Amino acid sequence: MTVLTPAFRRLVLARSLSWFGNSMAPVVLAFAVLDAGGSAVEVGLVVGVRSVCNVVLLLFGGVLADRLPRALVLQGAALLAALVQGAVGAAVLAGRSPLAVLMLLGAVQGAASAVSVPASSALIPLTVSAGALRRANALSRMGMNAGMIAGTSLGGLLAAVVGPGWGMVLDAAAFLAAAVGYRLAGRALRSGRGAASSGAVPVPVPVGRARPWHELREGWREFASRTWVWVVVAQFFVVNAVAAGGVQVLGPTIADATFGRTAWGLVLAAQMAGALAGGLLVARSRARHALRIGVAVVALDALPLLALAQPAEVWLLSAAMFVNGIAIEQFGVAWDVSLQENVPPARLARVYSYDALGSTLALPVGEMAAGPLAERFGARAALLGGVLLVVVATAAALSSREVRGLTTGTGSTGSGAAPGAKGDPDPGRGP
Repeated sequence: MTVLTPAFRRLVLARSLSWFGNSMAPVVLAFAVLDAGGSAVEVGLVVGVRSVCNVVLLLFGGVLADRLPRALVLQGAALLAALVQGAVGAAVLAGRSPLAVLMLLGAVQGAASAVSVPASSALIPLTVSAGALRRANALSRMGMNAGMIAGTSLGGLLAAVVGPGWGMVLDAAAFLAAAVGYRLAGRALRSGRGAASSGAVPVPVPVGRARPWHELREGWREFASRTWVWVVVAQFFVVNAVAAGGVQVLGPTIADATFGRTAWGLVLAAQMAGALAGGLLVARSRARHALRIGVAVVALDALPLLALAQPAEVWLLSAAMFVNGIAIEQFGVAWDVSLQENVPPARLARVYSYDALGSTLALPVGEMAAGPLAERFGARAALLGGVLLVVVATAAALSSREVRGLTTGTGSTGSGAAPGAKGDPDPGRGP
């Protein structure tokens, strides 16, 4: 049975456009700060504000996505991002973009992302049959990565050729198109050309008065009852903070001082190209212990940091990012399928929100600490310290029997089984 239902196709298109905008945003933001005479510390502040707002609102984004139609939530978040991105892009082009304005842009983008991340991830199993989850997630992430390739490469190119302001304007157009795509996906679901035709399990819409704190506690119980979930989220608490500080903050600073902005955009695109290639591989995979494999290859997040710590060799850095991209995709699909097969559909978005919260909570710290650490100890020492943290966090996650033993590919969704009970002979991941 094909997974390409009308609702699924439209959701993938809209997600790809959203990730195009989300991937270009930090690139053009960073270079907008540098163009205004800012330092690595100020780049970290602007990028970090986005993460702070994202962290603060993530849990309530999950509650909204479990209570309201998820396509409607996504549509509203995309429209908000489009309006603010367009307005700040115009301010940058007009030469009226002080640090406070750029921080405001980051804050609103973080808020919109807090709503859209759990909603978009939890919407996928409503558009496909249970047996098609792995292929559907792989295809969806391939579309997402294609958007990220275009966003990162164009972000660096536009910042170098015409300035970061035009990148922000293009961001706004992409988010506006994404809003249209989410609307069409929701319409297809309501008309029965999504879940009904694919055999997916519909999500019961909560009735009665909203009780956000009660619903948050329900989501927490689902999250905390599964050891393999919180162990891997703890792993990504470390890994994502290190990667954000090393790649998002120190990366543009090193690029500006060495091989240039255009080459940096291509380096980031190499990572996304690797993720696209990884999607082709994982879509054909039948590995039962996909989570174990995915968690292990997260150690390859250390490769780009190692390459950045060496004298500027663009080809070496691009190769490291490409390999890292392949590894990211192995983990990403394994994680999505693991959650979608083991968490009840009516609480899936809330579990995704706790997952995203735990995985991104350290991002503001990593982004804001990278500049001061590099100034105090040198960029090379800061990057090598990050390498050590990634390796240690991955080894700690693999020491969990539940992470190593979880199996996927059972062809069911959201059973609510106890941790390790889903076809796992040894009771036994993120984001």
